[in-house]
Amino acid sequence: MIDLSFFGGLPVAVLGLGKSGLSAARTLRDGGAEVWAWDDNEDRRAAAREQDIPLVDLHTCNWRELTSLVISPGIPHSHPEPHPVARLAKEHGCEIIGDIELLARAQRDARYLGITGTNGKSTTTALIGHILELSGRRVATGGNLGIPALDLEPLDLEGIYVLEMSSYQIEITVSITFDVGVLLNVSADHIERHGGLDGYVAAKRMIFHRQTKPRTAVIGVDDDISRKIFEDLKAAGEQNVFPISGETPAPGGVYVRNGILHDDIEGQAVPAIDLREVPTLPGVHNWQNAAAAYAACRAIGVDAPVIAACLRSFPGLPHRQELIEIIDGISWINDSKATNADAAAKALACYDNIYWIAGGQAKEGGLGGLASSLGRIGHAFLIGEAAEAFAEFLGGKVAATRSDELATAVKQAREFARREGREGAVVLLSPACASFDQFANFEARGDAFRDLVKALPGTRNDPDIDTTQPSGALPSGTLADGSASQ
Repeated sequence: MIDLSFFGGLPVAVLGLGKSGLSAARTLRDGGAEVWAWDDNEDRRAAAREQDIPLVDLHTCNWRELTSLVISPGIPHSHPEPHPVARLAKEHGCEIIGDIELLARAQRDARYLGITGTNGKSTTTALIGHILELSGRRVATGGNLGIPALDLEPLDLEGIYVLEMSSYQIEITVSITFDVGVLLNVSADHIERHGGLDGYVAAKRMIFHRQTKPRTAVIGVDDDISRKIFEDLKAAGEQNVFPISGETPAPGGVYVRNGILHDDIEGQAVPAIDLREVPTLPGVHNWQNAAAAYAACRAIGVDAPVIAACLRSFPGLPHRQELIEIIDGISWINDSKATNADAAAKALACYDNIYWIAGGQAKEGGLGGLASSLGRIGHAFLIGEAAEAFAEFLGGKVAATRSDELATAVKQAREFARREGREGAVVLLSPACASFDQFANFEARGDAFRDLVKALPGTRNDPDIDTTQPSGALPSGTLADGSASQ
């Protein structure tokens, strides 16, 4: 348990009682703090009561007694409009922080490795944690991915926290200077929470805040925004700066070309591993993730041959191009984590003969950026709030059916794929949308898809020996990433 006893006897407000909020409230309570916890959702307040979390209505409490508000990252504190509780905190000079800030204050001796980016950060975080653990480091992996920060194990001077950092979390974490900061890429996503694209970019850039040598910035150079950040930091010369790319040479860094990962950190462009032989990391987007993980682990001090060996054993993540079943020769892929168009485009680029299930709660930008992938889609099945808008976008380009519900889309996709009999057919759930119109989160959506597929009749192929997938399709048994959280 993380020791927060330095808050002992002090009142601390906690707003938002989801997974990370409950973790923060429990840890503060157990450290002796006077917890004032609140969530506007009655069900979450009830769940907190069951765990003996003290509840105080933060809309009406005495703010003169509080100095700290621990806010869940999904709750706006500035744009587009601050939550009323966040506004009260600011009016009374109360700091607004997150659970990762509490971790940083409690675990000052450990090293910190932070990963951010619009897409790919979950896989990259898990991959770095996998490499460091297998290489014998003492490591705890979490943050925006998986385990809440305050549920991680305490670490000493030899320990490394590997933290996925959303833009929301970065904004409310002020005490960490990351020993290694990773920025994978930047595209328009969640910009309404940052007052526009400039605010979103500024939040992402904070992953490198206060870094000086020997600390290291690892930066993707495959998009214009990230490349500009790389050029700025490189010119300033304050920290070590490693460029990474999934498709083109990156002098002085790590890059992948034609599937071969090259280590050019010491200027020798040494071929390190053929990523085409790693089934859980297919496609250029995952090659960029691998390059970032390789560079970050080199910066921490892991030997190059060890990193290459660990890459080969990476098991992948659920909901990221997860092969659920091969039924009657049709591959069923769960890519529920693809919550924006950029992430869905990365998944679509990995297959041919696609029966695409898309839709949900649309994000700003809609399906922009998908034009180059539309030729791979045989038929689209559209669900959720975005179904009508997506149908209009696809009109005249891709045949589409308004399915509305996921269960209907699965049934219809199976009927179409079986009737048309295309070799190597793939039914791909890659929604390009948030899930909140019909599901609690993308995990719930992916789990529902998995359950529906598992219940389908038909002859199952063994994914471990299947050889029916076409060139360019995801190898059998694959998990991969088109991640899209902020």
